[in-house]
Amino acid sequence: MQFVIRLAISAFILALGACAGTPGRTSGSGADPLYQSLDAASARYTAALALQRSGEVVRAQRESSAALDDLRAAAIRCTTVPACDQQRFITAFDSLLRQGAAGSLDDDRPQDTTPEATAEAGEGSPVIAAVPELGRSVSLLKGRELSEVIALNDPVKAALEAWLTQYRPNLVAAYENYQHMRYLMAPEYHRAGLPEAILFGMMAQESGGKVHAVSRSGASGPLQFMSATGQRFGLRTVDGFDQRFDPALSARANAAYLNEQLEIFNNNLELVIGAYNGGEGAMRRRVAAAGGTPSFWDPKIYYDMSQETREYVPMVLAAAWLYLHPERYNLEFPEVPGTPGSITLAQPASITELSVCLGQDEVAPQGWFRTLRNLNPELDHKARQPAGTRLAVPAHLETVYARDCAGGRWPALAAELHSAIVPGPPPDARRASRTGSRSYTVRRGDTLAAIARRTGCGSFRDIARTNALRAPHYPIKPGQVLKLENCPR
Repeated sequence: MQFVIRLAISAFILALGACAGTPGRTSGSGADPLYQSLDAASARYTAALALQRSGEVVRAQRESSAALDDLRAAAIRCTTVPACDQQRFITAFDSLLRQGAAGSLDDDRPQDTTPEATAEAGEGSPVIAAVPELGRSVSLLKGRELSEVIALNDPVKAALEAWLTQYRPNLVAAYENYQHMRYLMAPEYHRAGLPEAILFGMMAQESGGKVHAVSRSGASGPLQFMSATGQRFGLRTVDGFDQRFDPALSARANAAYLNEQLEIFNNNLELVIGAYNGGEGAMRRRVAAAGGTPSFWDPKIYYDMSQETREYVPMVLAAAWLYLHPERYNLEFPEVPGTPGSITLAQPASITELSVCLGQDEVAPQGWFRTLRNLNPELDHKARQPAGTRLAVPAHLETVYARDCAGGRWPALAAELHSAIVPGPPPDARRASRTGSRSYTVRRGDTLAAIARRTGCGSFRDIARTNALRAPHYPIKPGQVLKLENCPR
């Protein structure tokens, strides 16, 4: 029965056609009868689910089919009435799905496993084909196919266009970055029972796969955790290293956050993603005011969001959809050999020097600097690591390192460039260009490293030393006043 219902629902969506648009604000008396039909059909379908649970299977199937027919007919008429709020039908459809419209009446029928059906669910994706044992985890969210969860309405379609045009380079770069870190991040999502397509979508929008990304507000890491939220999910500062920058730990924390919020919001993915961006407290208040668990696209919810969140949610969903279905959109992600490997330094070197020495190839035409930083987030990329230090690298670089970087001309060149000293102003001029000190009031989400970058007042170690802050946590709190030395005028 599930496949039959899915066909009926697909026909319903096709009937809407262009009406899957941005949530509308208009209404009018000419649309009132259609809204009444919508409400009646929705109530009839809900009643059919109750009949199914009570064991009246035949009657339940008859009532559910009739309800879908009525809903589809009202949707078609809506497209011909200028005052009709077509998004209201999308919201109702979304609500029915969340009540179980896609699967509550199918217990006695086998799953449809034809190529057409599985391709629609995502199993035809090149990403899933590469790792078939993870396919179901990739494409399922709480037992539902992502093709049912992600509504391709106009906001999402606009986001698809944005990713495929001006942001296409960003999407491809995020994909490349993710593939090198996938072995660290995806298992955390799989263990949490979440589809990694959502992980990719969030990471692509948050940081583009740059592990050391820091926003103006202090959100940090590949998934941009604020300090307080990160600590709530186990991301702390250990030996001076902010674990928000760790790809595996941040993916684990992100998965824990999503599962927590999915439970709160009745597995409504769009509301959870909106809460991740705009705040879970604010989202809970909106949902409570709207009553029940409404759709994110419900005008009462959608238009109460900030413009940033209204754009953020479709962009995440669109990136996740493109991760699963690039071939449908004339998009080709590059082949990235993500097999993990490691090297042991034969001589002292920094990540910067290694990036010069390793050069570039067809896998990384932009070079290896970003990948090396992402895979070794705890290391200062400019600091030389002693011989014998083990670094994570893509497996095929093990041979390249042994050939080109264990000795010879390239590491010598890299060391020469790295040791260059840019001349500064004379001591008198330097003193004239600096103030003796200044103070800084700590804000929520601040870290010493972020304060140092923002103010230009030395390194985080300088600030810690001046204010007697001790490793490993260098504790600071909002409202605390720090003394900063050697700050620009």
